Amino acid sequence: MSARPPFPPFTAETAAQKARLAEDAWNGRDPAKVALAYTPDSVWRNRAEFVRGRDEIVAFLTRKWARELDYRLIKEVWAFTDDRIAARFAYEWRDDSGQWFRSYGNENWEFDAAGLMRRRLASINDLPIAEADRKYHWPLGRRPDDHPGLSDLGL
Repeated sequence: MSARPPFPPFTAETAAQKARLAEDAWNGRDPAKVALAYTPDSVWRNRAEFVRGRDEIVAFLTRKWARELDYRLIKEVWAFTDDRIAARFAYEWRDDSGQWFRSYGNENWEFDAAGLMRRRLASINDLPIAEADRKYHWPLGRRPDDHPGLSDLGL
């Protein structure tokens, strides 16, 4: 098991770094790579789905990104303590019929001493949007550093 800095206990700066690293990884949409940021026995609740361990994380993300096309995500720290971070996020995606959505959510994260996430609890709501209402227009992949964050976008 490899370490994933920054490590707990978190500061405002390191919590923000951790959230940006998670955002970058998810925007890369590589399930196997993303799963390495979680402990081998990580436990998730994502909406009403319960996931345990890296193999299930890979399977979950593979299904997710096969359905949620042109996925772009922004995360922002809401609060943090020693080994926990509460983040809020919004992502835009379209389905295979071309309908766009903005999905809003909150995540509670708990980390081990090596900086791996051992627990992820996510609540998410999907809002259908018109393509003209999209706010995320960067090329697929990492959000550019000069692109506004959630608060800057009024989200």
